[in-house]
Amino acid sequence: MDPLNRQLKGELTGISKFLSLVLRHKPEVIGITLDEFGWVKIDELLACSERNGRVIYREQLNEVVNRNDKQRFAISKDHTRIRARQGHSIPVDLGLKPIQPPDVLYHGTTQRFLSSILEHGLLKRKREYVHLSPDAATARKVGSRHGPPVILRIRAADMHGQGAEFYRSENGVWLTEIVPHGYIEHNEE
Repeated sequence: MDPLNRQLKGELTGISKFLSLVLRHKPEVIGITLDEFGWVKIDELLACSERNGRVIYREQLNEVVNRNDKQRFAISKDHTRIRARQGHSIPVDLGLKPIQPPDVLYHGTTQRFLSSILEHGLLKRKREYVHLSPDAATARKVGSRHGPPVILRIRAADMHGQGAEFYRSENGVWLTEIVPHGYIEHNEE
């Protein structure tokens, strides 16, 4: 990758991380308020970002939304508002309806978290939901962010049969409140 493309990618990654912070966790750090569904006006987001020392141009924002491989953000149909699709640690109504999950979903993690997960299950911690992947390849990608990945199989249909609710966000991430340890399978590779 040439230096100019590397710099552009680095800028977009920085903007994506910043957007994740303010649209998922701490909108107050730049003085914005999300509505009950997690939306904020783009003009307000850009103006408040600039007032707080982070200049983001609309073209850059569009690039982050369009190029993000995980499709973390959504822009409203009228192109005036933006929100994070999931991953919030603050209460937000994403308008998702419970649906039947596939038989198996996956979760990518690292070895350092494995014993706790196998003992206590997958907990949402500070987030609104536990995030699950539709396939092992996606889970591997997620897990590799923090070291060599460990892929866990989640018996989602069995959980659903026992009353657990599942949701699927617009970008294909599966969400649920908790995954008890009895529904988690780990096979050493």
